[in-house]
Amino acid sequence: MAQGTAGQSKIATVLRVTGGNFLEMFDFFLFGIYAEAISHAFFPSDNDTTALLKTFMGFGAGFLMRPLGALFLGAYIDRIGRRKGLIVTLGIMAMGTILIAFVPTYQSIGLLAPALVLLGRLLQGFSAGVELGGVSVYLAEMSTPGNKGFYVSWQSASQQVAIIIAALIGYAINKLFLADAVAAWAWRIPFWIGCLIVPLLFFLRRNLEETAEFEARKIRPTLGQVVTSLVGNWRIVLLGVMLVLMTTVSFYLITVYTPSFGKALNLSAADSLIVTLFVGISNFIWLPVMGALSDRIGRFPILVLFSLLMLVTAYPALTWLVHAPSFAKMLEVELWFSFLYGSYNGAMVVALTEIVPAHVRTSGFSLAYSLATTVGGFSLAICTTLIAMLNDKAAPGIWLSLAAVCGLIASLIVYRTRILGDAGTASAFR
Repeated sequence: MAQGTAGQSKIATVLRVTGGNFLEMFDFFLFGIYAEAISHAFFPSDNDTTALLKTFMGFGAGFLMRPLGALFLGAYIDRIGRRKGLIVTLGIMAMGTILIAFVPTYQSIGLLAPALVLLGRLLQGFSAGVELGGVSVYLAEMSTPGNKGFYVSWQSASQQVAIIIAALIGYAINKLFLADAVAAWAWRIPFWIGCLIVPLLFFLRRNLEETAEFEARKIRPTLGQVVTSLVGNWRIVLLGVMLVLMTTVSFYLITVYTPSFGKALNLSAADSLIVTLFVGISNFIWLPVMGALSDRIGRFPILVLFSLLMLVTAYPALTWLVHAPSFAKMLEVELWFSFLYGSYNGAMVVALTEIVPAHVRTSGFSLAYSLATTVGGFSLAICTTLIAMLNDKAAPGIWLSLAAVCGLIASLIVYRTRILGDAGTASAFR
């Protein structure tokens, strides 16, 4: 009986801690679904491509705040504890969400509108800079022996639930409202729903317990000590950035960018949302499966195999798609990318928690992750620019291949050399 209760307690803890991840990705994905409507509402221009690029740059601007959030909030969490820190990050994220949901349009308040939207994105980015790290570290520290990869994978899996729900809501809105109504105001409905979720997430997180590993730790570093330690372990941070880059680029291309890419291929918004819905379901399945597999066979073979597969298939797959685009072909290609992303990421996230020194685990993980997402977060703008510059709709495959090269090189260095020195843990070299 006690064992069953403990199992239920673990499940409840995972649900409580990953709630903030859900909200973050829910809002981020909505920004991608309604990029065109947002561009007209807040970043008007005579040229649709220019307006869309301004929107994607605004989307990417939030990622510029992530390294700052990783340093300041990461040090805060490493000092005061995982539980209190995760409540603070949720509060900051909620402020950004509410701001974006209720800002009047450019036609109503002029330049103040894009400025406030940008502020909302910056707040979300500052919070998200440590949200993923805080959640991943919490899950790693509360996991049962031999199952760390499985537990940590639910950090990413929770984001897929957000993708699925956001895609379903987006699909319903496109079916229930005329295009003019969606462009004028109905695009805000999912953001309002996100605001309504906030109180529930606060209720869930306030019942979190501190991890036993953190409570047993005697070192509680200050911000200065955290910075000093991270500078001294700059190679770990750099390798972490390279590991994460394939994850962030592939994730944003197969989720947030899908509606815009579908439009570039002349597919309907409804078709693109259905594709994204299936991608979210696929991601949700592969992440914990591969996280659990990495507990059995190690992180290294999974990281190398799937970064290599992404490298050699990304551009050819997109070339095949854009040659004769269709709903079925787009679904096939994105499900293939989903398989590669979910498999790689299921092993990558837990690997990153293992190679960062324990006393700066949250800040170190978050800094590496946030620096990578600062680059990966601009994937939407980068891909839009590449397509326009090269006149090649398969050009996003080039960007994805470059990210895969980074993941492959970092995996080989981390697991086949001793470059990490004393900071690396034995488990990092399995």
